[in-house]
Amino acid sequence: MSSSIFKQLGRAIAAAGAAVMMVTAVAACGPSASTPSEAGSSDTSNTTTAKARTLDEIKKSGELRIAVFSDKAPFGYVDQDGKYAGYDIEFAEALAKGLGVKPAYTSVDPAARVDVLASNKVDVTLANFTETPERAEKVDFSKPYMKVSLGIVSPESNEITDVSQLKGKTLIVAKGTTAETYFEKNHPEIKLQKYDQYADAYNALLDGRGDAMSTDNTEVLAWAKANKGFKVGVTDIGDVDVIAAAVQKGNTQLLDYINDEIVKLGKENFFHKDFEKTLKPVYGDEVNPDDIVVESGELDK
Repeated sequence: MSSSIFKQLGRAIAAAGAAVMMVTAVAACGPSASTPSEAGSSDTSNTTTAKARTLDEIKKSGELRIAVFSDKAPFGYVDQDGKYAGYDIEFAEALAKGLGVKPAYTSVDPAARVDVLASNKVDVTLANFTETPERAEKVDFSKPYMKVSLGIVSPESNEITDVSQLKGKTLIVAKGTTAETYFEKNHPEIKLQKYDQYADAYNALLDGRGDAMSTDNTEVLAWAKANKGFKVGVTDIGDVDVIAAAVQKGNTQLLDYINDEIVKLGKENFFHKDFEKTLKPVYGDEVNPDDIVVESGELDK
């Protein structure tokens, strides 16, 4: 991701006045998939693989079952009206519409995103899912629709501006995320405090149970804007990654459909329109959507 977005987002955080609502009460909005018992590891699963549904079976059922986040605004969350909303949700709606069915959402914890596919609890995982080689061994990823890297948010009173400042301190992460994997591999000197859900992780930061939190830079920037007294002092860690939809390993029929839809939607500039609706109110007018959005699965777009 280009450095321009971080400067732009920093200005957007300082200038904008709208707050992103982080709603955690989701009981009335559909089922949830809890993290497996061994969720200290990234995207682990002991569930025996159940056969994925065919496109005909999905169409006959009248619904596409989709795993999404319920506490990760502005990408996947439950709004004040108790409805799912966000960048991923707009894409989910389009995928279901293309099949002539309705979306049926399952709220998922980060580390359960693989498990719900293997157990056939859902047809698609569309939960801000960063593609990694490790994950690609367990699920099949679609063409990308977004770009991202990691960031660190901390209290302004004790701002973390460099990873070296975290030595001997506690960094909050969500289980099963690229942040967990990155810091375990590259910074074993940093103590990690892990939570199953993003809402719990952010609450831990608010309560002072850790010195900082790391997750996707696009998310911590949005969160810091909605929570006074916090700042993203580190906006770019590790590699630039892509975010994609995921299906059960070997489910080529559904994967081909999703890839075709991504190409089709790209011709309609769908993801830029999605950005305008769900992300622009957070990041402001100065942010170039081309630094985040991927159209038609092509990174040079």
